[in-house]
Amino acid sequence: MLESSVTGTGQTVLPEEVRAALAVQSGGKVRYVIEGEEVRIAKARPVSRLYGMLHQEGADVSLQDMERAIAEGATGK
Repeated sequence: MLESSVTGTGQTVLPEEVRAALAVQSGGKVRYVIEGEEVRIAKARPVSRLYGMLHQEGADVSLQDMERAIAEGATGK
């Protein structure tokens, strides 16, 4: 288990093993996820890294086609 101290201004140093595990270097950013009485630390990633993540093969669908599909789903047709 790793520990670090918290300064009077709320700052702490991430232990070297944590920085290595997250591949975080000086100037990098981390994200804190609070879950009950526990906090998880994760490497912050810019939203731009998500581009293309949900790409699906096939023809593009128009806005009208999407609206039609939503309406058909809502009416059960």
